Amino acid sequence: MTTSSPGPTASPEPLDSLILHTTDNAVSWITLNRPEAMNALTPDQRERVIALLDAASGDPGVRAVVITATGRGFCAGADLRGVPVAGERVPGDVARTIRGGAQRLVSAVLDCEKPVIAAVNGTAAGIGAHLAFACDLVLAAEGAAFIEVFVRRGLVPDGGGAYLLPRLIGPRRAKELLFFGDSVPAADAERLGLVNRVVPAEELEGTAREWAHRLAAGPTRALALTKQLVNASLESDRATAFAAEANAQEINMTTADAKEGVASFADRRTPSYQGR
Repeated sequence: MTTSSPGPTASPEPLDSLILHTTDNAVSWITLNRPEAMNALTPDQRERVIALLDAASGDPGVRAVVITATGRGFCAGADLRGVPVAGERVPGDVARTIRGGAQRLVSAVLDCEKPVIAAVNGTAAGIGAHLAFACDLVLAAEGAAFIEVFVRRGLVPDGGGAYLLPRLIGPRRAKELLFFGDSVPAADAERLGLVNRVVPAEELEGTAREWAHRLAAGPTRALALTKQLVNASLESDRATAFAAEANAQEINMTTADAKEGVASFADRRTPSYQGR
């Protein structure tokens, strides 16, 4: 529930200008575009991102997703201006807001049936950090940083922070970040395992594009099933995980891409996957 600093009152901007969206070479690009607020997310913007991720899952023309942002920040968290102060709340409001807001956003990334890349251009704080951590692959510009800012405001981490971090870096490292709320530079985030690769700022978009195009040229359904298996693995015992793996392969072998992959191996040629 990270808050952004208030800015001058202005007429609302069209939502399409605050969340930019294009599809290029089967890659859905979702760009947070509110740089003057460090891309703090309003509820409307959050819902737009959720809708775009859901649409990507069901669109055969989309085979990978990139989430990035404009300006100096990736996402400063949730913009909570207009949310009632404590004395105006009804018991249950906070939990309901988190379930219907930040947790839905993180779940939309985790549940997206296409691989999702975060291209983190700057500071990612609070739910902004969790938005990145929920992605399947994370690229970060050299000047980017990640902040578990909740403790600085006397808050419990929400938006899946206490779920995501132990799975990514283990409970002790997770507690260190969550207890102290220190800014973690991109290089340290890479060392911890929060980031796949750190690149110069001018190379971030190009690297994200290269990775996304490689994913988009891959066997889309196999990647979706692989994502599901990996995401579920830390909550499964061996028997459950092995059964899920076998069932996923059974399902996958009915796809055209699996047949193409096997045929191309037999023919000693490069496979041409169609995402089906």
